[in-house]
Amino acid sequence: QVQLVESGGGLVQAGGSLRLSCAVSGRAFSSVAMGWFRQAPGKEREFVATINWSGSSTYYADSVKGRFTISRDNAKNTVYLQMNSLKPQDTAVYYCAATTWTMPRIQKVDYEYWGQGTQVTVSS
Repeated sequence: QVQLVESGGGLVQAGGSLRLSCAVSGRAFSSVAMGWFRQAPGKEREFVATINWSGSSTYYADSVKGRFTISRDNAKNTVYLQMNSLKPQDTAVYYCAATTWTMPRIQKVDYEYWGQGTQVTVSS
């Protein structure tokens, strides 16, 4: 059984920072790509960032490029999302996801395993 557990969400003022963590258990974490997605109320779940198995390759949505950084620690089976210069439009439930691909993936359909999500609220 693969489990992904996100943490680190919360309420922050615009311009602030948060770091999300996603702990993975039950599979060979170090051999697969990981991703972060988000879903705002009334909207589709959208891609945020993805990282390959080793951490050497990353890709970001245009809306977060230059502000968010995805990283991973394979020794800890954990992937992170550092979010800086947060804006009210970043408010959403953030989901961690795991795929069986080794290279970064940006489509939801490529991810087999999902966490329960963590709420991020940015006040203006």
